[in-house]
Amino acid sequence: MTMDTIADKKDKKTGLGSIRIADEVVSIIAGLAATEIEGVDGMSGGLVGGIAEMLGRKNFSKGVKVEVGEQEAAVDLYLIVKYGARIPDIALLVQENVKKAIEMMTGLHVVEINIHVQGVGFPPEEKEEREEVVRVR
Repeated sequence: MTMDTIADKKDKKTGLGSIRIADEVVSIIAGLAATEIEGVDGMSGGLVGGIAEMLGRKNFSKGVKVEVGEQEAAVDLYLIVKYGARIPDIALLVQENVKKAIEMMTGLHVVEINIHVQGVGFPPEEKEEREEVVRVR
């Protein structure tokens, strides 16, 4: 039995039509699931993600590229990891969490999740408050 036959039987059994999940929906699910993992500092969005944020819109699919078929999905994630985190461990946890979230919420089978580490995030520097030196009195 091929996948097409299974899908056809599924449609005939319900008789209600087909369900198509937009790529953007899968991207948002993947992005949120990735950022839930401790050690992920953020997502690397490139030009499009940067423009959306400059316009004041939060782009939850920033740093995510997906290909969605009728029954399967493939995901590429572009991450920034926190300094000091062990990258292979973080990548594995992200892959597992993203796969679980997409499969649970959409019913799609995730065939691959590729992690691209684009940078390292450093903690913000604490600014020391300095007393202003008055040069002229």
